[in-house]
Amino acid sequence: MLEIKNITFGYNSHNKIIDGLNLEFNEGGIYGLLGKNGTGKSTLLYLIMGLLQPQAGSVTMDGVNTTDRNPEIMKDMFIVPEEYDLPSISLKSYINSLKPFYPNFDEQTMNECLQMFDMPTDINLGSLSMGMKKKVYMCVALATHTKLLLMDEPTNGLDIPSKSQFRKVVARGIREDQIIIISTHQVRDVELLLDHVTIIDDQKVLFNDRLNVEEPVNLEELFLKALENNK
Repeated sequence: MLEIKNITFGYNSHNKIIDGLNLEFNEGGIYGLLGKNGTGKSTLLYLIMGLLQPQAGSVTMDGVNTTDRNPEIMKDMFIVPEEYDLPSISLKSYINSLKPFYPNFDEQTMNECLQMFDMPTDINLGSLSMGMKKKVYMCVALATHTKLLLMDEPTNGLDIPSKSQFRKVVARGIREDQIIIISTHQVRDVELLLDHVTIIDDQKVLFNDRLNVEEPVNLEELFLKALENNK
């Protein structure tokens, strides 16, 4: 279980982006973290990973504080940031450099995901476009088989066919005991994937509930309604 307790964070003393936030994420689900630009979605993901230090509160994964960056916990956590670059090396060399840190890494999962994206496996990462790099990195992320997987705006830069492929890749690659958190404001790209939705705005949680698969919800309408009710 991922627990966020009374987290407060600001990039300066006069502007708190997150203030006293409390959330729980249980195993076996795909969570959508929704909010307008600038509401702290990316910041929250970095706090979860221990890449930022909270000014108050705590983030724990299975009872261990993630801000300590303990290798025993880090091997079960992975993040796909919104912006990143990959080294100009072969995919094989890149995977060999990652494997020591992620003991559950499965090349078969990666190759299956790449195939679903219509991507070859014998590629040099430096020769890829940004959209292609994003596809490769998401396949690598799913292949780590970490218990916690965070994705920040994963569909940005993908064309329409690739967004459809993305949904299939994630649905195919998730483990039963995994927690996947997808931070986005592109709600239509992910609404068919999600088991649970959390909406944040104005430093607080506006909505936090499981979705009923038997009664499909229009996430865009839900999102706009939550923002309107917060005015």
